[in-house]
Amino acid sequence: MRLMLPPALLPDTGRRRFLRGAGVGALATPLVLSSIGGPAFAQEGGGGGGVVTGRDLPDRAVGRPQPQAEKEPPLPPGERVGYAIVGLGKFALGQIIPAFAESKRSRLAALVSGNRDKALATARQYGVDEASVYDYQTFDRIADNPAVDVVYVILPNALHAEYTIRAFQAGKHVMCEKPMANTVEECRQMIEAGRKAGRKLMVAYRAHHEPHNMEAIRMARGGELGQVKLVTSDHGRHLDPKDPADQWRMDKSLAGGGSLYDIGIYSLQAARYMTGEEPVEIRAMMHTPQDDPRFKEVEDTVTWQMAFPSGALALCSSSYSIDDTKRITALGSKAGLRLDPATNYEGNQLYLRRGGSETHMKVQDKSQFAGEMDHLAQAIKENKPVNTPGEEGLQDVRLMQMIYESAREGRPVKVAEGR
Repeated sequence: MRLMLPPALLPDTGRRRFLRGAGVGALATPLVLSSIGGPAFAQEGGGGGGVVTGRDLPDRAVGRPQPQAEKEPPLPPGERVGYAIVGLGKFALGQIIPAFAESKRSRLAALVSGNRDKALATARQYGVDEASVYDYQTFDRIADNPAVDVVYVILPNALHAEYTIRAFQAGKHVMCEKPMANTVEECRQMIEAGRKAGRKLMVAYRAHHEPHNMEAIRMARGGELGQVKLVTSDHGRHLDPKDPADQWRMDKSLAGGGSLYDIGIYSLQAARYMTGEEPVEIRAMMHTPQDDPRFKEVEDTVTWQMAFPSGALALCSSSYSIDDTKRITALGSKAGLRLDPATNYEGNQLYLRRGGSETHMKVQDKSQFAGEMDHLAQAIKENKPVNTPGEEGLQDVRLMQMIYESAREGRPVKVAEGR
């Protein structure tokens, strides 16, 4: 008995393999399988004659060869870098912890929370040993846990310095959420603590590991746009006092600032990583409604301009009272690009504009959170520098303080080296 299947009835993968092997005429060529019970061969059935084009196809359950490995296969669990997540808020529970499922070099090893019931429930959900669940009073015992290599600090900004320094004292590497800290001095203390401990400090700038931003950076710095002349970046949303994740953001002592510190840092980062330069002058304006209780302590809307050594200019903004906006453009002498949305957790889009027409760039999406954690894990294993060290976080805090200064005093501020 002989079974003949046209290519259209084969599964997609089989059809693709068939068409690659059979060549241009494959669409009209049936596939002939040998009679059941004997070794099977894929053959061309037309035009002469039994030429074998496929592999032996078994007619029973047998072991098949090892599939071709991924370019970067996941490491076994025992070889991955262990992370302790400090702070189990919406961002940690909704984004960071689930991202370990897409990681290739990192694993969840411990949890730190002031709410033990929540921490234990999360530990059960993700297979974390109860002995590796800590609160803020027992946090320093993490020094005795060899399963933890990295402490990932996801707390209100005012607590970043304290828990980063304590993690270094416990002998761990640190991933710290942005902004790195509330003040330049705190940033310097964190960097120095890491240096003394001989451990790595990485600030969690996820856009550096987001595929659309990575491609945009490559294009801008690789000369595909020509000379970058102008960068614009706008980030805004509505601050929601009913959301626990936003309540601490209305407290300046915890947040360090308002929209600038929270989402304006994305606009600032965009100008820096699209140009590949550091600004030499800043001009800023700020508006905060006096009758809105959300803004008793923190600012609402900030706009600023930055001049760069090459002559490039940046126009940036942040706001807590506009519709959700996450947009970056880079305009060059030959072409321009637009990221819109630019910094979503997923679903970002990149467009290239040249000669008056715009093209949607196809970029393969992947987890930016897994990417940043795996980057630090690889840097630890191979003893290499990270791409966003403490000095990067320090520079942003330094520049944001200058933006405030310019807006407050109504004058441009020169960015002096080492200020």
